[in-house]
Amino acid sequence: MTKADLVELILKHEAFSGMSKRAANVMLDVVFDNLSKAIKKDKRFTFPGFGTFTVRKRSARTGRNPKTGVEIKIPAGKTVLFKPAPAFKDFL
Repeated sequence: MTKADLVELILKHEAFSGMSKRAANVMLDVVFDNLSKAIKKDKRFTFPGFGTFTVRKRSARTGRNPKTGVEIKIPAGKTVLFKPAPAFKDFL
């Protein structure tokens, strides 16, 4: 699913029937921008019934270039982990 597909689904919902495509796009941008800020600030974001996003640290490690086979050092970094809620897991 793409962002455009999600906008179309929002516009089909009866609560947003009068909303323009542009407004729906802006709404999605605001939601995801604030979600990103919340994850960065609090290191976690929970949406009941959907799941929890948390920041995880990755330690430095040695990897391998798949094309050449040469070992490379991958620096430490951060990533976001998603853990689905039990209701969402059961839905899948």
